Amino acid sequence: GPPGPSVARRCTRAAMRRLVLGLLLAAGCSDSELGVVVDGERLAVVDMHLHPGEWDSIPPETQAFLASRFPFPVNLRPDKATEVLTPDGILEQMDRGGVSVGVLFAIHAPRTVGVFTNDALIADVASNPQRFYGLANPRVDRWNDEQDAELQRLRDALLAPGIVGIKLAHAHQQFRLDDPRYFGIYALAQELKKPVYLHTGTSPFPGTAQEPAATDPSYLEPAIAAYPGAIFILGHLGYDFKDQQLGRLEACIDLATRYPNVYLEPSALGSRAADPTGQNLRAAYTRMREADLVDRIIYGSDGPQSPGFVAEYLERSVAAMKAAGYTVDDMRAVLAGNFARVFAVPEPTL
Repeated sequence: GPPGPSVARRCTRAAMRRLVLGLLLAAGCSDSELGVVVDGERLAVVDMHLHPGEWDSIPPETQAFLASRFPFPVNLRPDKATEVLTPDGILEQMDRGGVSVGVLFAIHAPRTVGVFTNDALIADVASNPQRFYGLANPRVDRWNDEQDAELQRLRDALLAPGIVGIKLAHAHQQFRLDDPRYFGIYALAQELKKPVYLHTGTSPFPGTAQEPAATDPSYLEPAIAAYPGAIFILGHLGYDFKDQQLGRLEACIDLATRYPNVYLEPSALGSRAADPTGQNLRAAYTRMREADLVDRIIYGSDGPQSPGFVAEYLERSVAAMKAAGYTVDDMRAVLAGNFARVFAVPEPTL
């Protein structure tokens, strides 16, 4: 006889899961070599901004926001789309884009973008140490009571194999860029020679702090000046994701011009969602070249987000650099060389 309702529901769920996984795998497969071809030369690529994660660790409001950005039929079961956030899923997306090495981020922002612990990060990096590095994230929501313990936990994470730096997201973690209570993080970065990546600019995610003290990179200047031996990487170039404007780009360029320990990372701002025409990404690359800061730019995408994003963002970035007059050697530095130098790791070979 026909299956009962519970069997039918299980079959429907299984069919949907097979459909979604099939779409994700199809989007991730590629027969191309690693690297990207520019004017006949194949250049290695390091994507220094990739987010692993688990759907259940993301707040409901952010789950709804993410689901609204997924294509049909993936948006019908967005929890299954997080297959792209597993180590295997991220590797598939990297392979499709030609990315040799990816840097995975930990995060503890339970009220905004969710939680991916340092322990989980260390495990993911260890799953493929030839292809992954990691940036550890300190827990700051109990800083007043447990600052020493949290700094020790961060130190322990930074000493794990493949963990090459620190990730901070003041807007997502809801603390001020200029709050001296957290400057111990930069002291540790300076001591261990581990660069610090910082989210700058506004954020489209629900619940994030949008005030200048959490988003404007100018507020970082006291820390930058106080810790000259620490590397500060200004993520997103201060982009205004709410209004799709360049936002605090000039503040980032000013800091990088005046401080040799400041670097720039143009992730996410050139995505189709944030910059539909690509003109803001081209303008950003143009301004950085005009300011003679090519040796300070470190490529990142802010992927994988959804199937195909890592590859698409790399294509859009290469096109923006070409339009801005970057040479092949300039692109070689931006796409891999600067990262290898700053993080003191080998440059990928092709």
